[in-house]
Amino acid sequence: MIVGVPKEIKTHEYRVSVVPGGVEELVRRGHQVLVEAQAGVGSGIHDGEYREAGAKIVDSREQVFGEADMIVKVKEPLAEEWPLMREGQVMFTYLHLAADRKLTDGVLATKSVAIAYETITDLNGHLPLLTPMSEVAGRMSVQEGAKYLEKPMMGRGILLGGIPGVPPAEVMVLGGGVVGTHAAKLAAGLGAQVFILDVNLERLRYLEDVMPANVHTLFSDATNIRERLKTADLVIGAVLIAGARCPMLVPRDYLSLMKSGSVIVDVGVDQGGCVETIHPTTHAEPTYIVEGVVHYGVANMPGAVGRTSTFGLTNATTPYMLSLADLGYAKACRNDPYLAEGINCEHGKLTNKAVADSFGMSYEPSSVASR
Repeated sequence: MIVGVPKEIKTHEYRVSVVPGGVEELVRRGHQVLVEAQAGVGSGIHDGEYREAGAKIVDSREQVFGEADMIVKVKEPLAEEWPLMREGQVMFTYLHLAADRKLTDGVLATKSVAIAYETITDLNGHLPLLTPMSEVAGRMSVQEGAKYLEKPMMGRGILLGGIPGVPPAEVMVLGGGVVGTHAAKLAAGLGAQVFILDVNLERLRYLEDVMPANVHTLFSDATNIRERLKTADLVIGAVLIAGARCPMLVPRDYLSLMKSGSVIVDVGVDQGGCVETIHPTTHAEPTYIVEGVVHYGVANMPGAVGRTSTFGLTNATTPYMLSLADLGYAKACRNDPYLAEGINCEHGKLTNKAVADSFGMSYEPSSVASR
């Protein structure tokens, strides 16, 4: 198989989808790897390292897309990449279709086989290819939230951990999954008072056992959300429903409850977010203000720490990439029904029910799904 690694073109996206170690393993197994020139430079990986691992360095993404049987990316294909995709070509990447009808229609029109990192599951129902970036995003949400609480950033002018004689900030985390857990741990470690909300009582019991004393668990309902918004300095949206749009937990009228200069960081913005007033932003222009509340909606937050994120991501994705290359997508997915959960689009058909439900579109099971 010919595997293509294009340079990411999303604004301030510094990750790359395959590292030299992955290239070396693909080549050892008899595959050819095309890497677009400078694809890894944002992660501190230079063309020479790819070349030494056995990759062929090419000058343009057009050549990568034109020759590769499988494209391996980090972020969803942007509109300028859709014309380069072709029928039957495998696209292996984060897709996040449920929040973007235009993207969904664009990928379907290519008749490619689009396999999404974020909907691949494992035996325990976890999302193994989303987990490493959720870990990064959870920690970064606190890092970025602390920065935008500073007065020059239009925040309240509060130090997250406070100092002796001055109380710390209050952090509200909506969602007790991977993102929320890492956000709460880091915020607590910096000395903030943290409230983490979830609808899963078993998860709340677990968090109550493992979190430090300055993390408090609450059941997530409208009453508790409204009460905590009144006192929160930083609100972190950490809600996820695999493949589907995030549920709306903070409607616009709740903003009037919040203090002027408080900050919202919605990590689920690429799935629509759990805050009604959130919309995707970029690292170049990360924030905007609605009703006095600072909103941070960067959709590729882990891209800012490209090297950490690249190696964390590829540690997880490489075994799946190798399986797809060795067996072809159809056999690989028949052999591994959890990998088959990643097939979102197949030859012009929408094969992820959660995405179809989000837009009221027709859904067809994948032709290779075994369950």
